[in-house]
Amino acid sequence: MGDEEESTHIALFKGKAIRKVWFAERWWFVVEDIISALTDSNDPKQYIQKLKQRDELLAKGWVQIVRTLLILTSGGKQQMNCSDTEGIFRIIQSIPSKKAEPFKRWLAKVGYERIKEIENPELAQERMKELYEQKGYSKEWIEKRLRGIAIRQELTEEWKNRGIKQDIEFAILTNEISKAAFGKTIEEYKKLKNLKRENLRDHMDDLELIFTMLGEASTTRIAKAKDPHGLKENKIAARQGGEVAGNARKELEEKTGESIVSEDNFLDIPEKLKKKRKRLIEQAGII
Repeated sequence: MGDEEESTHIALFKGKAIRKVWFAERWWFVVEDIISALTDSNDPKQYIQKLKQRDELLAKGWVQIVRTLLILTSGGKQQMNCSDTEGIFRIIQSIPSKKAEPFKRWLAKVGYERIKEIENPELAQERMKELYEQKGYSKEWIEKRLRGIAIRQELTEEWKNRGIKQDIEFAILTNEISKAAFGKTIEEYKKLKNLKRENLRDHMDDLELIFTMLGEASTTRIAKAKDPHGLKENKIAARQGGEVAGNARKELEEKTGESIVSEDNFLDIPEKLKKKRKRLIEQAGII
């Protein structure tokens, strides 16, 4: 769907990140991430090859339980080997690890949670809040982050209705907003913050999130008003929406003498600086 928080998701098992995608009505997990979580191997690809050499039945049935899906990586989206819950259960049968049993329970819980979330979408939001709280984010930041996700979803739905279908097109339009709002593409922004596979928005502070939301909400409003179709026309609307946020950002920077665009990873920002930037929000009257 063109956005990392809409396609590739991150689950945590004992502090290890495991990428997953919702495909064909079930979760598919990156096999390499599973190997990394359950073993001490520094080369998951090589470990998988040795695993198949040791277990001939697993090797013969590999194509039945594993398929390649597009996964977000530090180098963009790439095809990676993934398997669903049933397939992962089969793979970990061949992994001599004390973590196998707790991982099976974790895996079953992840699948069950997704079913309940489909029945009641509010559960997904509550679970996301808990995850961010466990990582150390403040409740105020979490509320902005969740609001930003809702605004992003509304925008991507608007783009889909206007002929935007391919991932690369979503990425192009997102970059148009980012360049106009912050003077940087998504990759340039991530490089500034020294991020690789991490989600950029998870490392923005309150003000950066606010101006991101403003750019995307403005783009949605402009699209509804001007009715653009196709990539070319939507690029113009995206740039205009980003400019709304960019102009507001520049005005605040001029009044405060401080840059909104920060090289800090949000969780590494000293508490004193967080409070200072929170005061800037209050002084500017931004909600």
